[in-house]
Amino acid sequence: MSVFNEAIAHQLPKVELHCHLDGSISIPTIREIAEMQHIPIPATDEELARKVIAPPDVSSLMEYLERFDFIGPLLQIPEALSLAAFDVASQAARENVRYLEVRFAPTLSTDKGMTEADTIIAVAHGLARAQEETGITTRILICGMRQQPIERSITAFTAGNVLKDKGVVGVDFAGDEAHFPPHTLQPAIDYAAAHHIPLTLHAGECGCVENVVEAIKLGAKRIGHGTAIHGHADALQLAHDTDTLFEICLTSNLQTKAASDIDHFHYRDLAAAHVPFNISTDNRTVSHTNLTREYMLFHELFGLEAADFQASNLTSMTHAFADPKTIDAVTQQLHDDYQALRKTLV
Repeated sequence: MSVFNEAIAHQLPKVELHCHLDGSISIPTIREIAEMQHIPIPATDEELARKVIAPPDVSSLMEYLERFDFIGPLLQIPEALSLAAFDVASQAARENVRYLEVRFAPTLSTDKGMTEADTIIAVAHGLARAQEETGITTRILICGMRQQPIERSITAFTAGNVLKDKGVVGVDFAGDEAHFPPHTLQPAIDYAAAHHIPLTLHAGECGCVENVVEAIKLGAKRIGHGTAIHGHADALQLAHDTDTLFEICLTSNLQTKAASDIDHFHYRDLAAAHVPFNISTDNRTVSHTNLTREYMLFHELFGLEAADFQASNLTSMTHAFADPKTIDAVTQQLHDDYQALRKTLV
């Protein structure tokens, strides 16, 4: 291929496995969602951006998460969730993302009477519209929130299990990892295991490598972030031996101090240990990023080229939570698209 640049990064077919719905809604759509509900928000986009975009340098993950306090009240009706899901998937499609797993916490959108099932149906409606209009393949991950009573997560997981036909393919836990390590989530993890629901788990953002190890041993097939694995050979060996994929989000991880700097970011550890990884945005809006920008950072900082991104995306599809038929179809699409792109860039 030609010399790698932003245009090529944009054109590359992509797979994204770690994308939070509420952290990725574009500013125009946030404004539209607020206006449809007559909720007052800042008058200018610059003022609104300060509410929903985290500074490049925050003191901690908890400060970063404060941005979600502004978004939450806007996502309490089905129409808002559907429009948000359509917007996020459409953003991804414009970057040539072929397969996207969107995650969200149903329990955070029940303040005005929606049930967890209602929220899932609303998100599924928006994603289906995006798939119809753009061709992107999307699936849903249900997030439990660590700081909420575990029964609420089980309720959300149960609703997701009933609505597998709406595109729900797995579950996750997000939130306050420092005070709620993986073993505190055991009842909900047991529910997922009993119902054969694939599990990905945020772990290792608080500097606790033991949380990464525990998450893998509890059955997580993928790890969200996992930055604390940097420098820990035994944990890396466990991840390799269990073929656990890491969903890595460079901009977000540096912002939240999950990685103190580039030298402590875990990409090189994963690559050296042959542990699979997927490059994701985490929160497009809160981190003021997109997948093209993330690819460019990996190119500039670590030397990844088009062939490396292709290999990572194909590997990512082997760890996607979709059904085998969908995985096979998207994988074939990726092969075809990369082959076509190579012809245009030679």
